[in-house]
Amino acid sequence: MKKVKFIYNPFSGEKEILKYLDYIIHAYQKKGFVIIPYRLSFDSDITNIFDDIDETYDHILASGGDGTINQIVNLMKELNIDLPIGVIPGGTANDFAHLIGMPQSIRYSIDMILNSEPSTIDLGKANGKYFINIFSCGLFTDVSQKTPTEYKNTFGKLAYYFTGIKELPKFKMLDLKIKAKDFVYEGTSIIFFVFNGRTAGNLRLAHDSTVDDGLLDILIIPGDNFLEKLSILPHLLTKNPVSYPKGIIHFKADEIEIDVKNPDEYITDVDGEEGPKFPIKITCEKNSLKVLGWV
Repeated sequence: MKKVKFIYNPFSGEKEILKYLDYIIHAYQKKGFVIIPYRLSFDSDITNIFDDIDETYDHILASGGDGTINQIVNLMKELNIDLPIGVIPGGTANDFAHLIGMPQSIRYSIDMILNSEPSTIDLGKANGKYFINIFSCGLFTDVSQKTPTEYKNTFGKLAYYFTGIKELPKFKMLDLKIKAKDFVYEGTSIIFFVFNGRTAGNLRLAHDSTVDDGLLDILIIPGDNFLEKLSILPHLLTKNPVSYPKGIIHFKADEIEIDVKNPDEYITDVDGEEGPKFPIKITCEKNSLKVLGWV
């Protein structure tokens, strides 16, 4: 019987995963798999979770938010583990799980994973750290890092808005330089995103981004006419498949270099976790991760 390493965060989201542990084990046993569980905790050292991985393992099953999945994927890359990963949406936003087509239902997600073949998707890489969904910096982008876990578990997505409003008075405009092969931007910016996926906090901002094209989608909101730019943010949320509101810069690239003035004043965000310091080189790592359930 093939083994499956099941890594779950019992504190993510509304702790729904705890209600389905027996269902998951039963569903996998019916398919001839042996579940080897690993329970994450606030003080757990994840560096040893893959110590037993060998040729007897079929895939990795992970439940948690985007930050949890990011940590698992980065560790897999560090250890050269090339197994497919199935992702159960278990966090507050679950941007990556939804990107690869996982339904909100844990039962349906398990069924999709068990009845699928591996597909390959791209990953972003920022100064050596991989990201599954998004790299960002600027207004509101580090809200996930600053929102206490107990707030997320109690208030869900509303917790991000509470924290974001509190951060507004502290905001400092970015003096930004982004350079790609065929594009250069130099100027102020309220916020910028580098998407491998499409959504941030379940808000679909990168409308035409695809996760298997070998390209990243970069969105920049320039800092001129600050209030005017803030007013167009809601237009980003419309599901327009072909264009972005006037005043928003969008382009695609497989490699970019980013720097800011006074870099120590800014915190970057990678999938909801603190990212690297400036200057930063970001690349698209094509076909870098095998996933289950994605069609």
